[in-house]
Amino acid sequence: MTDNELKELVAGLAVSGAEIKAMQKENAALQKKNEEQFARTDEQMKRTDATLERVGIRLGNISDNNGATTEDYFFNSLGEKPELGGVQYDTIVKNFMPKSKRGQGEFDIVMFNGENLALIECKYKAHISNVEKLITKQVDSFKKLFPNYANHHFYLGIASFSFYPELEKFARENGVAILKQKGDIVVIEADNLKAY
Repeated sequence: MTDNELKELVAGLAVSGAEIKAMQKENAALQKKNEEQFARTDEQMKRTDATLERVGIRLGNISDNNGATTEDYFFNSLGEKPELGGVQYDTIVKNFMPKSKRGQGEFDIVMFNGENLALIECKYKAHISNVEKLITKQVDSFKKLFPNYANHHFYLGIASFSFYPELEKFARENGVAILKQKGDIVVIEADNLKAY
């Protein structure tokens, strides 16, 4: 290799070294920019998570309120005349949540008499899965919690503000009572009514 070739090679390496340093500097700037963008994205995600949590809480509250409204409506309706399918009941209980050594249960409306027991599941908008659960789990759960009722006749009902035909058919086929609201059943207190 001649001196000129060697000088050209060294000069080429020097240029390549300068180019490498420029590329490293450019990469460092891009990396810093990416880190800043990631930090902004992380902050936005935290704000989004907080917003979603608040929305979830609100939706949960709406769902709880709808459920409570449904239970109140049907409990008040049944309280006037505690009867299901021609069977009269002596006692009616709302939001029955027994807890014992055998476990814990939750039953929306329970009606009792000496030999019969009615379990009414209340849903703002009922689904077939609610009826399936009532049939397959709720009766067994109640009997497990209260073995002294094991020989009672259990009658089931699904109470809802909203039904669809397949659900009603499924409930009927499985011997489950359907409880719906009726528009002309309203309690009006207007003794102190005045004209404005």
